[in-house]
Amino acid sequence: MNHEYHDPVLLQACLDGLNIRPDGVYVDATFGGGGHSKAILQRLGPHGRLIAFDRDRDAWANAIDDDRFTLVRSDFRWMRNHLRFQNALPVNGLLADLGVSSHQFDTGARGFSFRFDGPLDMRMDHRAKRTASQLLRDLDGTALTQLLRTYGEVDGAHRVARQLVKANSETRIGTTYQLVEALKPVTPRAKESTFLAQVFQALRIAVNDELGSLEALLKQSAEVIAPGGMLVIMSYHSLEDRLVKNWMRSGDLGGVETKDLYGNRTRPFNPTSNKAIQPSEEETAINPRARSARLRTAERT
Repeated sequence: MNHEYHDPVLLQACLDGLNIRPDGVYVDATFGGGGHSKAILQRLGPHGRLIAFDRDRDAWANAIDDDRFTLVRSDFRWMRNHLRFQNALPVNGLLADLGVSSHQFDTGARGFSFRFDGPLDMRMDHRAKRTASQLLRDLDGTALTQLLRTYGEVDGAHRVARQLVKANSETRIGTTYQLVEALKPVTPRAKESTFLAQVFQALRIAVNDELGSLEALLKQSAEVIAPGGMLVIMSYHSLEDRLVKNWMRSGDLGGVETKDLYGNRTRPFNPTSNKAIQPSEEETAINPRARSARLRTAERT
């Protein structure tokens, strides 16, 4: 497995959640380094199938040479159409490990991390038009405030947005270090890392429309997963986890429950437990990035 690329978090729990049938059809919506995919293939028999998705061209180099495996070079928001094209419907399980891979964070040229200097890019798909630098240039103070508040849960978002608009008007913010420098007047002391992580997260989610993709994935999951099939999703921040939890519990992204004429809840999935699974202390000691992971699983009704 490609350790340098991305260590799969909660790997065993993901596999347990999928409840893999040797002859089943499965989806790995976030291929990345291929860690989850390889583990799924080990549990599939000769007639099983795995369709994986990734929009990041760096991940395509990790494609697995196996007749049972197909890598689709696309955002998972178009999953249903691709699965129909691959003649792979319905599927018996779908796994998504959301967020950013270690490889993306650790490659300075991608612009995902404030720890390295590089172009302020943040695109997961190199074919996308707008970089984070261009996004900052395009947004006014009001839109930027909303973005920082919604996607980064940034305290004092209005003040931070005003500072960014001002800094960008003086010299265009084109690199990660220029962004860190521009934020200095509003960066809280002793909380620099947390604050910068929130700002970078907000920009990244906006550049890649990550929540839009997740909403599309969740809605399509009810259409592509066979009854008795499993939906397994790992998220790394509360915005994602809230959508996943709402969807699994109610079949509604806002968490609104609907009932039939007899007062029974109508929802496409039954969560396998009320609480999310979190990594052990041992796992977070080995892989600190696992700390914020929350894994939820549900069965198609």
